Parts: sequence; C-alpha cells; structure tokens
Amino acid sequence: MRTLVLSDIHGSAFACKMALSYLDKLKCDRIFLLGDLLYHGPRNPLPGGHDPQGVVELLSPLKEKITAVRGNCDAEVDQMVLGFPCLADFAKIEEGGLTLFLSHGHLYDPYLFSHYKADVYFSGHTHIFTTEKNADGVYCLNPGSTSLPKGGNPPTFGLYESATPGRAARFNVHHLETGSELAAIEIKRD
Repeated sequence: MRTLVLSDIHGSAFACKMALSYLDKLKCDRIFLLGDLLYHGPRNPLPGGHDPQGVVELLSPLKEKITAVRGNCDAEVDQMVLGFPCLADFAKIEEGGLTLFLSHGHLYDPYLFSHYKADVYFSGHTHIFTTEKNADGVYCLNPGSTSLPKGGNPPTFGLYESATPGRAARFNVHHLETGSELAAIEIKRD
C-alpha cells in the first residue's frame, strides 16, 4: 500500500492541489494528513495560494482515502466544513507487522515516544522533514510542510510504502514542486 503523507497545509489550496497531484502519479491508495490543514495560525504568515475553502473542496471528495489527525491550528469549526474526521489527537494503525502512530507532534513528542508502543511515528508541526530512528528504535518520520517550510527547506510531502513479503517498508520525502526525492529511509522491524 502506498500512502501520500501531508502536513502543515495551512490553508494553501495551491500547495494542496500540487501535493494531491502526486496521488495518482505515485499510485497512492490513501492519504495521511498530519494536521494544520486550514488555518495558518497567528505566528505564521499567510501561505501562497491561501484559500481554506479551496483546501476543503480538494480534500473532502477524497474522504474515503484519508486518515487525519488534529494539529495545533485545527479547531472544531474545521470539522464542520471537512467531510472526514480531523480532530483526533492521534491515530494508530497496525499493518505489515508494524504499528504506525500518527500525530501532529505538538502533543506527543516523537523523541520521548517509547511508551506509545509503536514502531513508526509520523508527525508534522516542525515544518522540517525528518527521516530518522530515535534512541528507542522508533522511526520518526516528518514529511515537512507543503506550504510553509522552515529551516531553509523547500515545500515537501512524504510517500510511505507499506512492507510486503520480502520487502521492508519505506518512507521518502519529495520536493513538492519537482517531485524529486530529498530523503529516504527503509523501515525494518528489529
């Protein structure tokens, strides 16, 4: 199974549309949304192409493919306009012998993570992509931000490929505008 992983869209219909263009290009079966979908927050500038209603119109028809978690900029009013649940603080998914934990990252610290009993921790929040394993052996994966990247990074998205017999799971970070791979990690169960 291939999953498009997005975080920190912050209401940019332009960035959301560009990210969703990879859904078919990369033959993705589903989408993980890691929070901060519609609102840009008081500390962030307005992202280019800011159009929260446009983001709603792009995401809602894909509701059957989406697993979403709440970010620190998401609110109850967002749930009223989106066609899928988006207010859970986390989601846990068991597949391919791995436990995946999805969270925005503002409530659950991926580096203090061993007590959540998961193999893979997907988060956003920092707007900086990461593909690393923490001291507890948990894979900490962050796709970065599609609209407001930080740390000198370009806008990015992630691609998660589930494990299959004879092949480990894999997570790649891609440049939003070019699609080129910027980082990758193979996920092996210890």
